[in-house]
Amino acid sequence: MGKGRLEAFSDGVLVIIITIMVLELKVPHGSSPEDLKPLIPVFFSYVLSFIYLGIYWNNHHHMLHSVHKVNGRILWANMHLLFWLSLTPFTTAWMGENHFETWTVALYGFVLFMAGLAYFILAKSLVRAHGKESLIAQALGKDWKGMLSVILYIVGIGLTFINPWIGFSIYILVAVMWFIPDKRIEKKMYENQPPQ
Repeated sequence: MGKGRLEAFSDGVLVIIITIMVLELKVPHGSSPEDLKPLIPVFFSYVLSFIYLGIYWNNHHHMLHSVHKVNGRILWANMHLLFWLSLTPFTTAWMGENHFETWTVALYGFVLFMAGLAYFILAKSLVRAHGKESLIAQALGKDWKGMLSVILYIVGIGLTFINPWIGFSIYILVAVMWFIPDKRIEKKMYENQPPQ
């Protein structure tokens, strides 16, 4: 079956997730800059989560652009990813409103870990459906970047119990690793295009 509905549905879900997340930013009751101060942790957690959702949207777009079909396994793998991403507004708000307390940062990291794992499963499902010689298989290779991300999330969650800011810093590090859309896919796509 074609991939169009999966792409449209995924885009719609991500739009809703971002909308819910921004609605969690409550307007302060005062009008001075001082009244914004309590919102700084909430805003900071929102910015990181917005960046993460942007990273997932960009890389999801690139990954699906490199394939031409989906099957039931891929549909469920994609739903698995969207489920974990849909928890982002809750964990973002809880972490920000509680000023990055240990358990809030650990749960935030757990949701990131599960989303990373779900993305990895989706990528492997796409490779399986398209074959080892496909564009996506060649582009992803062994997917060391995906595996490293999942490992870093586990390390970050563990270190959160020593100091929440260490765990949070590792989550930022993973976001930095993925900030630019996956060049492996772009590179392979341009290699396979006929000259114009």
